[in-house]
Amino acid sequence: NIFDFNDDETVEEETGPSVNLWGVDYSIENTTELDLSNSGLTGEIPSEIGNLTNLIQLSLYNNQLTGSIPSEIGNLTNLTELYLGNNQLTGEIPESICDINMNWNNQHFRIDNNQLCPPYPSCVEDYVGEQDTSDCEDFVELWGEYYSIENTTVLDLSNSGLTGEIPPEIGNLINLRGGFYGYFIQTFYLGLNLSDNLLTGSIPPEIGNLTNLTGLDLSNNELTGSIPSEIGNLTNLTQLYFYNNQLTGSIPSEIGNVTNLTKLNLRNNQLTGSIPPEIGNLTNLTELIFRSNQLTGSIPSEIGNLTNLTLLYLYDNELTGSIPPEIGNLTNLTLLYLFNNQLTGSIPPEIGNLTNLWYLSLGGNQLTGEIPIEICNLNIGDLNYFNITINQLCPPYPSCIEDYVGNQDTSDCD
Repeated sequence: NIFDFNDDETVEEETGPSVNLWGVDYSIENTTELDLSNSGLTGEIPSEIGNLTNLIQLSLYNNQLTGSIPSEIGNLTNLTELYLGNNQLTGEIPESICDINMNWNNQHFRIDNNQLCPPYPSCVEDYVGEQDTSDCEDFVELWGEYYSIENTTVLDLSNSGLTGEIPPEIGNLINLRGGFYGYFIQTFYLGLNLSDNLLTGSIPPEIGNLTNLTGLDLSNNELTGSIPSEIGNLTNLTQLYFYNNQLTGSIPSEIGNVTNLTKLNLRNNQLTGSIPPEIGNLTNLTELIFRSNQLTGSIPSEIGNLTNLTLLYLYDNELTGSIPPEIGNLTNLTLLYLFNNQLTGSIPPEIGNLTNLWYLSLGGNQLTGEIPIEICNLNIGDLNYFNITINQLCPPYPSCIEDYVGNQDTSDCD
């Protein structure tokens, strides 16, 4: 039977169980089409509508219905047409709507012009049309998906084929933090991981709003522009990866505010300017990687404050000045790569304090003077890699390294 609320005829009395909707009884067995569009209906959609399991067509279009769509709508698995648009429906669309076996499209499904909130069930997300979401719980739309501001603590979209710029709205996800997740085997998740995509444009300064973040990875993209100074707001960060992009400008001094950092990797960009002395504030760092940029100026003496460093990569830059003697404070270093810069002056004897080194490369600079005997404290023969070639170091060379000095320009030696 087809029931039309607009008919003046009295609805035929049916035998068997029925459902009362808006003051009218409808047979559960015989009601297959229900058109109550343009009927001035108010209030909420009764959950009992889900009992009309033989419905094929349901239209509640263009009324004044409020409240949420009842989850029982998913019981109407025989529906081929569903029209709920032009009402004042609120809340989220229940996931159960996807239990309906209809062919979802804009011809047979209308839910537009309501106040329904994201995230939307996957079966209907392309067909929700215009919605007034001003009163919804706050969500952020990023790359076509909705994320709850309140509940999103990890956003891992690495290797997802993302293109375009990072939306500034990402700064609204203020509960992003990351950490260890899992019951039996715990895995560490960075709070925000957008690595290995095709992202372009600059890093939005709004990223500085994510003050709960413990990990941030934007590596392996095509990002340009400078590192925003707002990065200094992320004082809970322990890991920061911006490597393999096309970032320019200088390293902001505000990086020194991020004192919980243990790993900082900015390699393979086009960064210029000097290493800020504020880097010495990052006393929890174990890995500092600035290699393959265009950094100039001297290595700041404050680098000697980073006594937890195990890895220091400053090679392939344009650094000048001498190696600061404070480098001898970094007694936990296992890898020290300073090659291919324009470093001058002599090798400080304090280099001999670095007895945990496995790899040492000072080659391709303009180092002068004699090599300090203290370098023999490093057990050069036990190092996995040692390179001091292509400098201007003068003999006599300490016996422990005389077989390893390689090519030296000694024209200015005595």
